[in-house]
Amino acid sequence: MVNLKQIYTVAGIVIGILLLVLVGFTSWYTVDESEQAVILTFGKAEDTVTEPGLKFKFPWPIQTVDKLSKETYSLQFGYKEKGGKVVSENQNDTKMITGDENIVLADLVVQWKITDPVKYLYNSEAPQEILYDATSASLRSIIGSSKIDDALTSGRADIEGNVREILSDLVTKYDIGITVLAVKLQDVELPNDEVRAAFTNVTDARETMNTKINEAQKYRNQKMNEAEGEVAAIMSRAQGDKAARVEAARGSVSVFNRLYEQYKSSPDVTRERLTIETIEQVLPNAQIYIMNDDGETLKYLPIAPLERKENNANESQSSGTKQEGSEKNNE
Repeated sequence: MVNLKQIYTVAGIVIGILLLVLVGFTSWYTVDESEQAVILTFGKAEDTVTEPGLKFKFPWPIQTVDKLSKETYSLQFGYKEKGGKVVSENQNDTKMITGDENIVLADLVVQWKITDPVKYLYNSEAPQEILYDATSASLRSIIGSSKIDDALTSGRADIEGNVREILSDLVTKYDIGITVLAVKLQDVELPNDEVRAAFTNVTDARETMNTKINEAQKYRNQKMNEAEGEVAAIMSRAQGDKAARVEAARGSVSVFNRLYEQYKSSPDVTRERLTIETIEQVLPNAQIYIMNDDGETLKYLPIAPLERKENNANESQSSGTKQEGSEKNNE
């Protein structure tokens, strides 16, 4: 019979081997580049490990490790997508009332990341559900204060920015270890086809109006530029005429000043010269005779110009007579 001592010895060896195996397998762990780990000591979170590689710790049950991913997650609000295809939609979440009392269907995607693993694991029981509800509250708040035109057309970027701001504030307030990276509206639609068609007609009319306004503004700018160019040309010509007249006036003043200097030095000669020059300008074909006497003697002026005029008249009469005689002979 095997005695109790041998049984106890064998049992102790087996237990020691099991303990060594347990210590050997639970005293180390690895952290991948895409992972982060939380070290628990007797169930209490002590430290967060983000550096990849082989790590060592106290064996179980003294310390345990919880691993989380570093990747960016996508929260699909109002629908579910798998393999690039929408597999389900939830209109109860996406149906909202705008600030001008219209109904729209709005869904979006929230990009988020775990930035504090301890808070994500232990500050709340379901952090993703909290994020979903906070997203719904943020989106409804912004859509409820926006006009339908902004939600469907040009105001989408502002709505996304405002939703992200409110959602980030809520997540920070809830303290669940999550950071919101981006918010992207996927679809903002009207509830039925008739409303969509009416809104499309309104949008087309608005685009046509904007096009006409832009064309009119373009025509106005063109005419304004042409008018401004004409004004500039007229001003330039006026400045040129002004400069020319000023220079001409300065030249006349200079000539007058020189004549005045000559007149002061010899007034009689200057007066006679000016008189002669004036007569030559008024009567350019006249012959001028200057006589120095007192006018008591009768003067005989040359009659050569008169004789030339009479000779020219006689020649014209004789040529006319010859032409008449030749015509009679021909007859």
